[in-house]
Amino acid sequence: MSQFGLVSAVNTSRQYSGSSVYSSHYAWRNGCTIRQTNGLKFAVSDAMGQKLTIRSPHAFATRSNRAAVPLKVVCIDYPRPELENTVNYLEAAYLSSSFRNSPRPNKPLEVVIAGAGLAGLSTAKYLADAGHKPILLEARDVLGGKVAAWKDEDGDWYETGLHIFFGAYPNVQNLFGELGINDRLQWKEHSMIFAMPSKPGEFSRFDFPEVLPAPLNGILAILKNNEMLTWPEKVKFAIGLLPAIIGGQSYVEAQDGITVKDWMKKQGVPERVTDEVFIAMSKALNFINPDELSMQCILIALNRFLQEKHGSKMAFLDGNPPERLCMPIVDHIQSRGGEVQLNSRIQKIDLNEDGTVKSFILNNGNVIKGDAYVFATPVDILKLLLPEDWKEMPYFKKLEKLVGVPVINVHIWFDRKLKNTYDHLLFSRSPLLSVYADMSVTCKEYYSPNQSMLELVFAPAEEWISRSNEEIIDATMKELAKLFPDEIAADQSKAKILKYHVVKTPRSVYKTVPGTEPCRPLQKSPIDGFYLAGDYTKQKYLASMEGAVLSGKLCAQAIVQDCESLAAGGQRKLAEATIA
Repeated sequence: MSQFGLVSAVNTSRQYSGSSVYSSHYAWRNGCTIRQTNGLKFAVSDAMGQKLTIRSPHAFATRSNRAAVPLKVVCIDYPRPELENTVNYLEAAYLSSSFRNSPRPNKPLEVVIAGAGLAGLSTAKYLADAGHKPILLEARDVLGGKVAAWKDEDGDWYETGLHIFFGAYPNVQNLFGELGINDRLQWKEHSMIFAMPSKPGEFSRFDFPEVLPAPLNGILAILKNNEMLTWPEKVKFAIGLLPAIIGGQSYVEAQDGITVKDWMKKQGVPERVTDEVFIAMSKALNFINPDELSMQCILIALNRFLQEKHGSKMAFLDGNPPERLCMPIVDHIQSRGGEVQLNSRIQKIDLNEDGTVKSFILNNGNVIKGDAYVFATPVDILKLLLPEDWKEMPYFKKLEKLVGVPVINVHIWFDRKLKNTYDHLLFSRSPLLSVYADMSVTCKEYYSPNQSMLELVFAPAEEWISRSNEEIIDATMKELAKLFPDEIAADQSKAKILKYHVVKTPRSVYKTVPGTEPCRPLQKSPIDGFYLAGDYTKQKYLASMEGAVLSGKLCAQAIVQDCESLAAGGQRKLAEATIA
């Protein structure tokens, strides 16, 4: 594979006005002088940032106040890996085709869906492909749910999380292909890069050779790295993994009841392996430490990464998720007769006398009715709105054990281009930070030739979610001083902060602790005509973007399979209403 791949270019200068700032000084940014004042200014909507208006753009979003300047090379992307022949990709493609090829309904079902995150968007997209009419309701004024992002008053985007698209995401990769937006993924070299806490400013790499198939490429990547693990530690870890390799999926699922830390101890894996590798991996997968995370989560990730040649290969989206990923899905839904409504927060699930759903009642008093209903919100929101009549049903009662984990996403714009970084995702191995990236390098839309913008996941965040943004930034800077010892100091005596944004999510993906797997519900509920979608529902990719997209497909599949009974139920209710 070429080391140079695709060369991309954008304008590299724009004028600035009213910049958000942290301390008082002058700086250069993209060739413009900026006067900085004390404090921060945020443009605020229902959540934060600038409103997103649903429209039908197919061109890359550009900032109107950018000056016309010569193009400069901003990113060197690696070629898209060959994913189409993998078993999981073909399985996902077949499921997608089943919607397009399903018999057209005599009368399309109107399906009301709450939540326009990836799960809700996926459900609506595939229902539209099957010839039905989704009515997608989003409470906020922005698309994306956990991949939402906002534009500040300077035109800069800040996101809910640092999102990585893996080769081992077959349903997500199919979705990009179906929408014709494969070129919006910026693939990076096939490596995993870890900071070295014992050697501030240095990194250790796991490089996956392109010439070898899986799992040999992964095994060689581990064997070649002698900075993080010794040979005896590698051997003991490999022996510890043998039951998972031999036992397959059934063994993996049986490990739901044990934490990563306890599993490692049980298998005789040295504690240093957990400290060196799996603290970082646990926080990247679920924002919690190995003493809390279920080992099933780690084994599922390792299985995908080691069994597929390009499974662990990473890509960044080339811009903000609402416009670059969510809007194409909305365009697709609307082009097939579906509807998407923002600022449509559900106040109540109204029931018929028989306990089925009569309608969704919105905060503004509007009543939305359909032939079927889907809740594609985070599990914590569903639990808040569950009707009293449903709460004691085993299907819904089990949801009590599923709780979203808090996470904080931090964005810091610096007054200079940082040098000690890569065009890649980096595992910080910090006690407070999970992963981070210099988005001014990794992402085309966020590119800057003069300043770095670090996006960092602050996790575990349970003890920090209620603290002030200033405290979080101070703690982050102390950790960054260890990662960039020559460039960043906690007191800003080196790189200066131009501005920052802190995005707190008190309840993000469900916390994958031991014992949660049996509590995850199927997409079809025991209530006729009521369905669930979300990464917490039963699907094999756990709490991830892939899990959200797959859950939406499985939800749509269940509705399509129930089409006749749902249509008959709608006709019966219409007849009863007419008689009454």
